[in-house]
Amino acid sequence: MLVGGGDWDPPAIRSHPDHDQVVAHPGLLPQLIEQGRELFTAKFTEADGAGRPAATGDSKPTPRSAANAVAMTRTAGPDAMACDSCHNQPTTGGSGDFAANVFVGAHFSDPPTVRIDRETTNERNTIGLFGSGLIELLAREMTAELSTRRAKGLAEAARQRAAVRIPLSAKGISFGAIVAQPDGTIDAKDLAGVDYDLVVRPFGVKGIAASLREFSIAALNQHHGMEAVERFGWERTGLRDFDGDGVEEEVSVGQVTALVVFQAQLPAPRQVLDADARQRDVEMLGREVFGQVGCTSCHIPSLPLSDLVFREPSPFNRPGSITPRDVSGTVDVDLTAANGGDHAVHAYTDLKRHNLCDAKIRHFCNEERRQDNVATELFLTAKLWDAATSAPYGHRGDLRTLSAAILNHGGEASRQREAFLALPENQKRAVIAFLRTLGRPGPPAP
Repeated sequence: MLVGGGDWDPPAIRSHPDHDQVVAHPGLLPQLIEQGRELFTAKFTEADGAGRPAATGDSKPTPRSAANAVAMTRTAGPDAMACDSCHNQPTTGGSGDFAANVFVGAHFSDPPTVRIDRETTNERNTIGLFGSGLIELLAREMTAELSTRRAKGLAEAARQRAAVRIPLSAKGISFGAIVAQPDGTIDAKDLAGVDYDLVVRPFGVKGIAASLREFSIAALNQHHGMEAVERFGWERTGLRDFDGDGVEEEVSVGQVTALVVFQAQLPAPRQVLDADARQRDVEMLGREVFGQVGCTSCHIPSLPLSDLVFREPSPFNRPGSITPRDVSGTVDVDLTAANGGDHAVHAYTDLKRHNLCDAKIRHFCNEERRQDNVATELFLTAKLWDAATSAPYGHRGDLRTLSAAILNHGGEASRQREAFLALPENQKRAVIAFLRTLGRPGPPAP
């Protein structure tokens, strides 16, 4: 809150799109995307509702004592004025340097914490958003495939009146198995890399957000103190000004939709080979060796996508983020151009959680605070399609080089790490050269 109560600056938000209006008039989509860009780059102020006088940064509506209000703080937040304060590398919508790290868990606290120890918070580096609409579409299709397998297994268990083991896979990726019981219950002890509800959540290093919408609503509150109506408004909380700052209904459904479609249509990173023929040969050798040592068992180079139309909102959103049932229809964005006309997603990931820790290699087991009930040692396979521009690496962003990232792979990736270390020096350098082609600025590789 401002000392003295005066503020003569205008709001930063100038765009007030309406979701249902765009559904009724699809020709408004280009304008909506531009409005999303404006919102993504806007430096929010108190006139917009920025700050959290009487709310924590928790994604669940949680009040805070107004006496503990803070304007901005790097730990518990708000910690940024604009989305692209962090998502700016190499340009708007990208990743962020170590200086842009955020502190997950600290924003739950009241009074706001200034501690950054492992018991209090998980420090996280900013992830790039280019190609994120395609990633969400891929996750939706994988979720649908897993759900279909579960439904068929449950039906078979009921028909046989006996337990049925159901191997689970999507896009050829194994997620373990479940056992369907004839009474409709499920034993999920052999499930691997995905939540019990079988929703593939591709956002956040722990894989905790199913959609850009869930991700954006949580980020608006944590990093800016901006509360979205669909999560903090009257229907869920009985309040129109949940944080009590004098600004009602800070972020509308239409504004969140604009932010989402802007992010969704950001083009996918592409591989760019060197102009020099000799260096290009080195890079191509590196791609071959990368597969030979087994890195592509998790960093899968390409996964097929059936439908390139991004329909907002997602049907897999959790309460607090709208679904198609809550509005008149979906805003549809054709991502053909964003993916270069391709029906495959070249993200070098399996969208599955893995454990990269063992008795000797512990770098990726540095957290003690659980996030969304995901085990502390499990992390989503990093997308490598922007490796050329997304340094630093690792969930904390404390690995300066790709070499350091590889060396800190243990656990499920220990065999691949040892195979890499056994390579001759020229092949090690070739692998790094290949990784540095992914997302490199320039014309796409032929």
